[in-house]
Parts: sequence; C-alpha cells; structure tokens
Amino acid sequence: MTTLNEAAALGRDEHGLAVVCTLRADGAIQSSVVNAGVLAHPSTAQPVLAFVTYGRVKLANLRVRPQVTATFRTGWQWAAVEGRAELAGPDDPQPWLDAEGLRLLRRAVFVAAGGDHQDWAEYDRVMAEQRRTVVLVEPNRVYSN
Repeated sequence: MTTLNEAAALGRDEHGLAVVCTLRADGAIQSSVVNAGVLAHPSTAQPVLAFVTYGRVKLANLRVRPQVTATFRTGWQWAAVEGRAELAGPDDPQPWLDAEGLRLLRRAVFVAAGGDHQDWAEYDRVMAEQRRTVVLVEPNRVYSN
C-alpha cells in the first residue's frame, strides 16, 4: 500500500505537479494540473493533500461533488490519492480560518508543493486579488503501480 507521503514524493521531482480530476454534473471527468503537497490540516492536524486553485470549473465541481483524485508521476511510476475535498477561501469560508490564517495557509500549501518565493508580499497580493482557494483533500484511498 502506498502512503500519502510516498505519493506526493513522486511529484517532488516534477515541482509537485499532479493531475487533479473532478466530477462534472454530467458525470464526465474534468482534469487539470496543479502543484500539490502534503501538510497538516489546520483544524484537525491530520495529514492532507493540499493545493491552491482559482479554476472556476474545478471549484464549481468540488463545491457540489467534493470527490477528487490527484495523480503524481515520475517517468512510468505513478501514485493516486482519492478523497473528499474541503475548500477554504474567500468564497468558501471555514469557521476555523480567518483572513490572516488563509494568507498563511496559502503560503504553507505553496511551500508544501515545493515552491519558494522571493517576494511573499507580492505572492499574498496576487493570491488575494485572484481569490485563490485552498483545497484540502483528506485521503480515503492511495494506490500506485
């Protein structure tokens, strides 16, 4: 059995890139590429897969159908993480997160996905301007080839 950390480790050489799949209303799959990493959930402290997005389609899908699959790969090795998404952002408030907490959580997700930034104030400005949302995925199945 593959663990959440092992799955995310495959993406480290690829800058945390993962293919994320959500379910459309018509039952079709919507896919996109995100930078993702593992961190402790800010409320429960349980390990979760996390990414930041502003994709209207992806967020609309997740608001109604929160099931999500993220697949990491390096060469022919791959690992998938399936779970339920929890959204935290300006349009998806959480009782455990205020505006300052969201600013810091976006940074934490970026770093967990392997990112680094030379100007955190600019990063914060862009994230707020684009109304970026944090997606936290509590894994219920992790598997690989």
